[in-house]
Amino acid sequence: MSNELRMPLKTKWFEMTKARIKPEDYRELNLYWAKRLLKRIKSPHGGYFSPMSDFIEGKYDFAEWRRFGGSPFAEFDCNVMTLGYPKSTDTDKILKLEHKGIEIRTGNPEWGAEPNKLYFVIMHGDIL
Repeated sequence: MSNELRMPLKTKWFEMTKARIKPEDYRELNLYWAKRLLKRIKSPHGGYFSPMSDFIEGKYDFAEWRRFGGSPFAEFDCNVMTLGYPKSTDTDKILKLEHKGIEIRTGNPEWGAEPNKLYFVIMHGDIL
């Protein structure tokens, strides 16, 4: 089973992504998205180490976490962008893209981001 990151989009953003105009997607810095996009790893000292506590405290550099586990972001095989919530047979409304990583930074207002606001930025590669 592949590890897909599924995200529904409104028509404008879906069409821009499909036309390769919009190479990234923005998601709020909130607990819902943090649980989906941040990973946890086994600590060399026992137990698990997660960037979630740093996230909750408003720390986004994850320096301590990187010492043990590299990137704090979950890994996905691909990004699946959908126009709303289509049936699996409605392939015109489903776009599968290469997953190119996740960052926390500001986004492009022309692509739906609010100026000077931090987001989880999900980057897309080629259409699969």
